[in-house]
Amino acid sequence: MSLADEKYINFTTYKRDGTAVTSPVWVVGLDDGTLGFWTSSTSGKAKRLRNDPKVLVQPSDARGRPRAGTSPTAGSAVLATGTQADAVRTKIKAKYGFMVGVTKALRALNNLILRKKEPYGDVAVVITPS
Repeated sequence: MSLADEKYINFTTYKRDGTAVTSPVWVVGLDDGTLGFWTSSTSGKAKRLRNDPKVLVQPSDARGRPRAGTSPTAGSAVLATGTQADAVRTKIKAKYGFMVGVTKALRALNNLILRKKEPYGDVAVVITPS
């Protein structure tokens, strides 16, 4: 099974001091062999990628527990816009369907309760495994 076929992967980025930060994310395969997911432009993942494109990816469950028998794969990632971001959005909606609406509603509720205005999935991340 390829990373693109996984429901969740652990996505590891690095702080400026080199500390690794891992988050489970949805993932889709793109036509050029890269992987993609979306996140908020205000998320830590997006902020860390602006400083360091180096990443690790590994199959996981929704809570970020790595799948037994798998190992991390190194790669690089960039924040994408335009047609590349549109392709990621289209594929995520097709793969995750109903859950996209559920998570978007939960984000809106969280923003309302905490009086924040964090966008939902407004930036795409494209990963090129090494």
